Amino acid sequence: MTWFYYSVLAAFFSATATALSKKAVEENDIYTVAWIRYGYTLPFLLCFMVFTEIPPLDSTFFLVNAAIIPLEVLAVILYTKAIKYSPLSLTLPFLSLTPVFLIGTSFVMLGERPDKSGTAGILLVVLGAYLLNVHTTKEGVLGPVHATLEEEGSVLMIIVAFIYSITANLSKIAIQHSSPIFFAAFHPTTLALALFPILVITSGGNLARVFSSPVLFVSIGISQLLMYATQNLAILTIEISYMLSVKRTSLIFGVLYGWLLFRETNLRERMLGCIVILIGVGLIAFL
Repeated sequence: MTWFYYSVLAAFFSATATALSKKAVEENDIYTVAWIRYGYTLPFLLCFMVFTEIPPLDSTFFLVNAAIIPLEVLAVILYTKAIKYSPLSLTLPFLSLTPVFLIGTSFVMLGERPDKSGTAGILLVVLGAYLLNVHTTKEGVLGPVHATLEEEGSVLMIIVAFIYSITANLSKIAIQHSSPIFFAAFHPTTLALALFPILVITSGGNLARVFSSPVLFVSIGISQLLMYATQNLAILTIEISYMLSVKRTSLIFGVLYGWLLFRETNLRERMLGCIVILIGVGLIAFL
């Protein structure tokens, strides 16, 4: 069960990096913060890459990564925009729709079909998402649905979740043509490098902004790095799908951060929604 504890730690550090990024994006532009999440881990990742055994890499690996990177860059930018304009407790939970979308994208891309427990999991995830805005039922049964669609960050995070359901399948192929540990280091490294030209263009070449809040930015980088470390330790002893499912507990940490750091309201209903979502994700992943 050591993998489980590492996965929970990865969830905690992931939520911490997101909460700190929300702090950072209050006074910085979206593209700067999007790059900081990965750029500040780059020196450590490059060092790790030096000591990581490089497996045989074929054309499939590079073609798949050529498809993954632009999708992930788009996802990171939308993710950062979502947490900038909306509460954490109304954005992070919708990231858990990825396993739901995965059932469809995995069928189309990999020919994998859901079982009965997967169908039950989908229903629970949808119910949990509904409960996030259950206080709006006073406006009618569809009140929570309307509240979700009216919250920009929620809609953006749903799009991010869908993108991740595509890149998750592509990543699975990339791992099959490399190795879990190598890809875990290679992927964020290439993502940081891909985001850099966007940072240069959007900043007009003024890169001083990436050093404007060193303590906060370094904290984001360290949180991301610790997330990668604990995630990789979990991957060593368990399948990635299991690790990712447990890592979804980051949404609970995210709701707590929203309450503690940003004074977000309706904590009880959002926490209830998160718990129902996690049960649904568990049914999809483990049964």
